[in-house]
Amino acid sequence: MSKYRNVTFAVMTVLPILSAPVQAEEVGKVGVDWVGNDIVVEAVSDPKVKGVTCHVTYFDRSVIDRLHKGNWFEDPSNNSISCQQTGPIEIDDIDQSKSGEEVFKQGRSLIWKSLVVNRIYDKQNDTLIYMAHSRQVVNGSAKMAISTVPLFNQQVNWKNGKPTP
Repeated sequence: MSKYRNVTFAVMTVLPILSAPVQAEEVGKVGVDWVGNDIVVEAVSDPKVKGVTCHVTYFDRSVIDRLHKGNWFEDPSNNSISCQQTGPIEIDDIDQSKSGEEVFKQGRSLIWKSLVVNRIYDKQNDTLIYMAHSRQVVNGSAKMAISTVPLFNQQVNWKNGKPTP
């Protein structure tokens, strides 16, 4: 019986670490008005692409603004993204489908809205595309921003070999 307890303990200890979401690091915050609304700048590293850092900005509503306008749970979907090579690029096993894969997700309201960054690999142009957008349960937002990191003529280490177009 203790053998199963040890396996259960190991699984319960390791799984949260393996599935832990990418954390953003706040690197800037600019006040935009007297009620405390801010524009926040966060750095996000791609967990499967070393050497690429994305800077994401979003509007952060203050408590005063929320109380004043009466829409406590609403947050604007405005955001922007800029991604650059910040070191030697090493690419792990990435999703190469047209929908790509989620790199980062952060809740922007109690339960209804998330700020999401997806990565798409454009094989034909040898470019990584990063798209920031808001995901909502209902009434999804059409506001998005993209940034690209060209890999053409770059020293890139593909862990599983470079895919062919």
